[in-house]
Amino acid sequence: QQKKLKEHQQMVAALRRGDQVVTQGGLIGKVTKVKDDNEVEVEIASGVSVRVVRSSISAVTSKTEPAKA
Repeated sequence: QQKKLKEHQQMVAALRRGDQVVTQGGLIGKVTKVKDDNEVEVEIASGVSVRVVRSSISAVTSKTEPAKA
């Protein structure tokens, strides 16, 4: 259980703009803004954004590649 919890914390900490995520409630959306340590803004439809607590994100379905400098 601790290993699972640690993996989840690392996944949530690594969230960035453009990632496609699934919330615990089953909503699928794209991260549009990483607000602060505790929440992110997720676009669930065109022009519809919701604020989501980071810990309620259950999975990241597609990661964006880091921008190359």
